[in-house]
Amino acid sequence: MMTSTMRRACIAAALAFACVPTATLASEPASPTSSNPALQQSLDALVQRARPGTLGIAVLDLTSGQSTRINAGRAFPMMSVFKAPVAAAVLARVDDGLLSLQQTVTITRGQVQGGSAIPSIGAHFHGEQMTFTVEQLLKAAVSESDNTAVNALIRTVGGPGVVMAYLHSHGIEGMRVDTDEAGIAQVFYGLRPGETESAQDSDEAVEHRRKLGYQAFLADPRNGTTPDAAIVFLRKLAGRELLSPASTQRLLALMDAQTIPNRLRAGIPNDLQFADKTGTSGAFDGRTGAYNDIGIIRWPDGRQVLIAAFLLDSRASDEQAALFADIARAVVRSAGR
Repeated sequence: MMTSTMRRACIAAALAFACVPTATLASEPASPTSSNPALQQSLDALVQRARPGTLGIAVLDLTSGQSTRINAGRAFPMMSVFKAPVAAAVLARVDDGLLSLQQTVTITRGQVQGGSAIPSIGAHFHGEQMTFTVEQLLKAAVSESDNTAVNALIRTVGGPGVVMAYLHSHGIEGMRVDTDEAGIAQVFYGLRPGETESAQDSDEAVEHRRKLGYQAFLADPRNGTTPDAAIVFLRKLAGRELLSPASTQRLLALMDAQTIPNRLRAGIPNDLQFADKTGTSGAFDGRTGAYNDIGIIRWPDGRQVLIAAFLLDSRASDEQAALFADIARAVVRSAGR
């Protein structure tokens, strides 16, 4: 029987989809704005350095109130960044007593998807099905960026619409969770729902399909966010507006423990804490569709600075990691480090 809570969630999910803007990821960017001219100048230079890729950045110092925004009102594909808001939606249901961290979730062989920062659920899967706790899936999804785990969590809460309804109910506009990792992969590789690549396809056919898939991925608004919306998510998470104190601390700890060091984290001094979630798409013809990182920098004295950086359609090279490290250094320097 559907409870009143479940009915409200379903109605909210439907309303969330109905209220989503129809603009695509190719929307015109917002003008740069900043209450920190020195940081603005530094980030402007990094935006130029990112070309021909498009870099969107939003920074908010929670102590001083200073903010800096470049291309922060346009949407970018999140990729695995979306695992943080999915985890928040899961933990909210734990707070509400609708889920338990020790509740078990069964994953079948057919539900295993590749992709993880380190060997995780997908890599260690054996047999036709395995059972994991919600707590194990949260760690795998957020700290290890495991695709199989986040897909399972989305199914467990009732689908992407429940996650989207959760975000909207907390005033987070401009962040979309429409599908899981498998759905985004289908678009990226130019495959129709349920279709798989065939060994019978010629190299030319595969190349053409992937070219069309890459172009479709860049234009697809699903699972996208503006840097502004990512900052709102981080601000509400840091302010304990999204979750109970215990669940807030749990999610921040999972983000602290994420295993990808070569992005914003590489530019942050070791004596500062950084809770972040990265996201990366595949590449085509020497270009990476999405290369992202969002997080909360925390000083020993309690200062907090939020940062969201999204790089779209950039050259696939080591320069991407160096660029993000320099973004973090500029932000830390501007905060008086």
